[in-house]
Amino acid sequence: MADWSPIAKVYDPLKAGSIDGTDVEPHDRAVWRAMGARYKPNKGVVGDPLLTLFVSRLNPQTTEDKLHKVFSKYGDIQRLRLVRDIVTGFSKGYAFIEYKEERSVVRARRDANKLVVDQHEVFVDFEQERTLKGWVPRRLGGGLGGKKESGQLRFGGRDRPFRKPINLGVDPVQERGGGGGVGGGREWDRPGGRNREDRDRHRTAEWGNRGRRDDRDRGREWDDRRHGDRSRHRDRR
Repeated sequence: MADWSPIAKVYDPLKAGSIDGTDVEPHDRAVWRAMGARYKPNKGVVGDPLLTLFVSRLNPQTTEDKLHKVFSKYGDIQRLRLVRDIVTGFSKGYAFIEYKEERSVVRARRDANKLVVDQHEVFVDFEQERTLKGWVPRRLGGGLGGKKESGQLRFGGRDRPFRKPINLGVDPVQERGGGGGVGGGREWDRPGGRNREDRDRHRTAEWGNRGRRDDRDRGREWDDRRHGDRSRHRDRR
């Protein structure tokens, strides 16, 4: 718990696919793909990754000029790249903005997140491809985002941080409500008490005895009815 953080410091597809980073086995195909991916950052990308922002959820109609106008108020922009489809030329809805100064990056990340640009609320964070060790993009099953219906819910990022584990350092007996104090919890849950197998045998025997008692009661009732019918028949004669 001492080194726990809601934001991932090293990218692990298995942990990113877990709401609290405690999963030990892959639970969907995307996690398997990301774990098996051998991804290396694009060498053709230029600029300082520590001065670069990632901007996503853009309106498809948003242009480079509009982005430059909006984000230049946080500082001087060194480089801006709106990612477009190589075939159609249409915007893919995300961009990278490199500033000249570190304070400009910090300010833009703080103030521009959830800013509405062309009727779209944008998401802003530091670039992770070249700064987060082990990073795997979403197209290979990784990333830190996604939707539940797409099967790629990912955690550990600014938009969806890890939830703090609730079962760390909790004794299983206390978690079930045993307590361990005087009168705390059921006999089955107390240390030294009867175990689960004994409890199951006890319940089975209890139900069996109850069934036999019910059968005996029904037998007595049937006998009483028969004797009653005979008595009424003799009275009629």
